[in-house]
Amino acid sequence: MAALAILMPVFCTYAQDTIRIPKVMRALGQDHHVQGLAFDAEAGCMYYSFTTTFQKTDLQGNVLGSIRNIQGHLGAMTFDPVTRKVYASLEFKDDAIGAGLSAFAKGNSRFYIAVIDVDKVVSMDMEPENNDVLRTVCLEDVVDDYAAKVELGGQTVDHRYSCSGIDGVTIAPKIGKRGGKNYLYCAYGIYRGDSRSDNDYQVIGRYDLAQIDRLATSVRFEVEDKAGIPKPLEKYFVYTGNTDWGVQNMCYDAFTGKMFMCVYRGHKKEFPNYSLYAVDVACKPVKAALKGVDYDKERHPQPCLSQDGLKDPSTGVTGWNFGLGSTGVASVGGGWFIFSENGRRKSDGRQFCNARLFRWTGDPQKPFAEP
Repeated sequence: MAALAILMPVFCTYAQDTIRIPKVMRALGQDHHVQGLAFDAEAGCMYYSFTTTFQKTDLQGNVLGSIRNIQGHLGAMTFDPVTRKVYASLEFKDDAIGAGLSAFAKGNSRFYIAVIDVDKVVSMDMEPENNDVLRTVCLEDVVDDYAAKVELGGQTVDHRYSCSGIDGVTIAPKIGKRGGKNYLYCAYGIYRGDSRSDNDYQVIGRYDLAQIDRLATSVRFEVEDKAGIPKPLEKYFVYTGNTDWGVQNMCYDAFTGKMFMCVYRGHKKEFPNYSLYAVDVACKPVKAALKGVDYDKERHPQPCLSQDGLKDPSTGVTGWNFGLGSTGVASVGGGWFIFSENGRRKSDGRQFCNARLFRWTGDPQKPFAEP
């Protein structure tokens, strides 16, 4: 499908030359809404997750290849221009999210990083199993937190930290450092629970990219495969208040130095319930006990929320009210971003994604603006 707007020049910090990105790019899926997107400056490509389908297009929206029949929830994505791989969250889950996607996961939920070799996605409707196009590695600590039962307020409840699995992913330097080696960050999904006190943090793991690439294996959907990475290099806790399903999409932007976290708004009245939060990556995390988490007495690293947004005086939580990003966001360099706007086509009910170009403004009321 052709681009819907005039081309707009945007400088990409990791591209050799300035490339031109349309103001709006459209990708057309099937029954499931878009979960994430990624941008590839070198190849001039966009990548999209439509839950059970991975799609590769050019910047005019022409489909160049796809992977279908992914029998799980393929979620948020990020692209590494060094390895030329897309890294995405992939859940095989026995709950409302996994219903109809992973029948084999009954009583056996598990969570993976999917590694997609984008240069091998060269034809339509490629199968995901038993090849090197799509490989996975299990995050064992997420499986453990999801399956755990904990004591909270005198009651036994399911899911440590209210973990519902994983979703948002991004690539960034170590939190607390300026530049240096890049890592993969993966955020937990968090169940909504207005009466629970242990679900007010966004939980983010930091993983070594080389280890992920080394341990990833070909997909076998119905084979129980929980061997993988035992635990992250570090597990961070960001105090925002409870959100529906945790961090939906996450994006590190070198220009601003921020790790943006796009969420579905929470419902607890004591919190501001912003739809967008950000971590200042260079700011050194503070180790402290977790508020409201009776069963965890350890001191955990808690990154600094960006102070550029709106600030709630009662909780100290900062963020923004911005309507896009929960279904996809990518930094393209120089303060420019691509945000997903999802929808359903009236003619046949197919889901689509309008990938829209925005620039960072720094305005607490309107942090991003269209060109």
